[in-house]
Amino acid sequence: MALPSVFEQKASQDLLARLEQITAQSQPKWGTMDSAKLLAHLNVTYDLAYERIPNKLNFFMKLMMKLFVKDKVTNEVPYKQNERTAPVFIIKNDRDFAKEKAILIQNIKETATKGTAFFEGRENTSFGVLSASQWSNMFYKHLDHHFRQFGV
Repeated sequence: MALPSVFEQKASQDLLARLEQITAQSQPKWGTMDSAKLLAHLNVTYDLAYERIPNKLNFFMKLMMKLFVKDKVTNEVPYKQNERTAPVFIIKNDRDFAKEKAILIQNIKETATKGTAFFEGRENTSFGVLSASQWSNMFYKHLDHHFRQFGV
């Protein structure tokens, strides 16, 4: 079954509606992140996608990511609970919920606005060149996984 496309208005609106249900007091069904750290964690995907932060992977790690992680991240199969995450996604310090939420809203809207044409054939710093569908799956799966983690 195909995942909703983050480049389509309905999917981005649905994601934003789910985001609105998460509050600073929301508690996860699994895992240890509080809701502010969750939003910061979700923003890392966009920071990497838009190259706002460096992806410090050496040649060997990039090869491993392409061979063993790329398909898992870009396919249509949902993530399982409590799976391992890359170190760059681990949020150690406290974050401001409202600030992280505003950034995530902007990231979701920006991605929808840029659309399929922007992402088709765009290189991902971990996985190499991806199709727009692979980019969409990656964004959607990550958001959906953590929204489910927080019960929305």
